[in-house]
Amino acid sequence: MTDQTLTRRKFLLFGLGGTTTIAAVAATGFELVSHGVLPGKQLLDQIDGGCTVSRPSLTFSTLGRSVSGTFFSRARDRSVGYTIAFPPGHSEGSSLPLVVMLHGLGGNHTNAVVGMSPAQAVALQVDGVPLAKMAMVTVDGGGGYWNAHPGDNPMAMVIDELIPMCQRLGLGVPPERIATMGISMGGYGALLLAEKYPHLIAAVAAISPAIWTSYTQARHANPRAYASAADFASDDAVSHASALAGIPVRVSSGTDDPFHPGVVALARALPPSAVVEFAHGCHTDPFFVSQEPPSLAFLAKRLPL
Repeated sequence: MTDQTLTRRKFLLFGLGGTTTIAAVAATGFELVSHGVLPGKQLLDQIDGGCTVSRPSLTFSTLGRSVSGTFFSRARDRSVGYTIAFPPGHSEGSSLPLVVMLHGLGGNHTNAVVGMSPAQAVALQVDGVPLAKMAMVTVDGGGGYWNAHPGDNPMAMVIDELIPMCQRLGLGVPPERIATMGISMGGYGALLLAEKYPHLIAAVAAISPAIWTSYTQARHANPRAYASAADFASDDAVSHASALAGIPVRVSSGTDDPFHPGVVALARALPPSAVVEFAHGCHTDPFFVSQEPPSLAFLAKRLPL
C-alpha cells in the first residue's frame, strides 16, 4: 500500500461525518480496518474506487451429494462443523481426489467458498468444460489463522482428524491425491499446510492470501493471528516457501489488496514453477469469486494421476 493511498483514505475517513469514532479508526485502527479485522474495509474500498471486478458467469453441472455434520476435535478441544461435497455422479465410497478448502477470517465450513456452495464448486464448468472429478471438504478452523495456538490447533485437526475422516469415505486415499485451497486467511492456511506437509499435499491454490512479512506487522493488524514471535517465525509462509518446490502452486492477489505487498514478497520466494496472477481488484468478494474458477481448474488439472 502506498503512502498516497493511505493519505487519501485517511482524508476520506475524516470526510465521512467527522465523528470521534471515525477519527480514531483513521489512526491506529486504520491498519485493522484495512485488513478486515475491524468493520469498514469494504466501505473504504468502495470509496477508494478501483475495486470493480467483473463477476464471472458461473455454470454448474447437476450437483452431486453433499454431507454436513460435526465431530469433536481433540486438536481444537471443541466440536467443529464440516461439509463434504461430492462431484456429480459420486457419493460415499467413490475413490476421488480431495480438495481441503480453508475458510477466511470470520468464516466457517458453510461459507469457505465465496459465492457458491462446496457442491457447486466441484460441479463448476469452466469455459463450458466440467472440472475433472474431485471432492471438497470444508471445516470450522476458528480465527487463529490455521496455525497452532494454546489449546487450539486447527492444522493438527485438518491433518490428524479431518483428512483421515475423508479417507475413510474413499477420498484422498493413495493413489488419489489431496490439494489445499483457501481465500484470505484460508489462502495463507492452504500455503502453510502445503509447506508443512509437502509429502501429503499434491497442489495448492491460494486466493488473496493474508500474508504478513513480520510479526510486528501481523500483531498490529490482528493480535490473535499468532501466539508469539516464535510461532510467526515457524509459520511464516514467505520464509518457508522453498518447501513448495515440486508442488504445483497457484497464487492470485488484487493489486489494491492491503495484503498485496506480502503476496509480492511471497511471489519472489516461491519456486519458479509457481503460477502467480496479479490482477485488478481488492480484498473483496468480487475478486475472490473471479479467481475461484481458475483456481479450481488449476487444481482439477493437477490432481488426477
